[in-house]
Amino acid sequence: MDSFQVSSILPVDPSTVYRDWMSSKGHTLFTGGTAKIDPTIRGKHSAWDGYIWGEILEYEIGKRIVQTWTTSNFPDGAEPSKIEVKFEAVPEGCKITLVHTNIPEGQGKEYEDGWQEHYFTPMMDYYS
Repeated sequence: MDSFQVSSILPVDPSTVYRDWMSSKGHTLFTGGTAKIDPTIRGKHSAWDGYIWGEILEYEIGKRIVQTWTTSNFPDGAEPSKIEVKFEAVPEGCKITLVHTNIPEGQGKEYEDGWQEHYFTPMMDYYS
């Protein structure tokens, strides 16, 4: 299984990024792809027009979210991967750190690049 960690600094407070991540409207606005989020433990989430889906496993309001995470590119029968997203206050705004684990072998680089291209870059544009 593949895994990685990526981080970015966003010019906004951590509570705003957390709130938007856990909101269908906010998540849709900062990525540009339709998202549906039930912000409860075991609540379902989907993003990028249904390409990504899973459920919320844990959260600490304003600080941390843990979710299962699957895409339509996962091989048949693959277990969900897991993401842990941390939100930390820094002088510049919010340091967002994402740890992605249990990714099907050989797909890690694709998703690492995808987080940058389809999340962190549009989020920077959205919050700037």
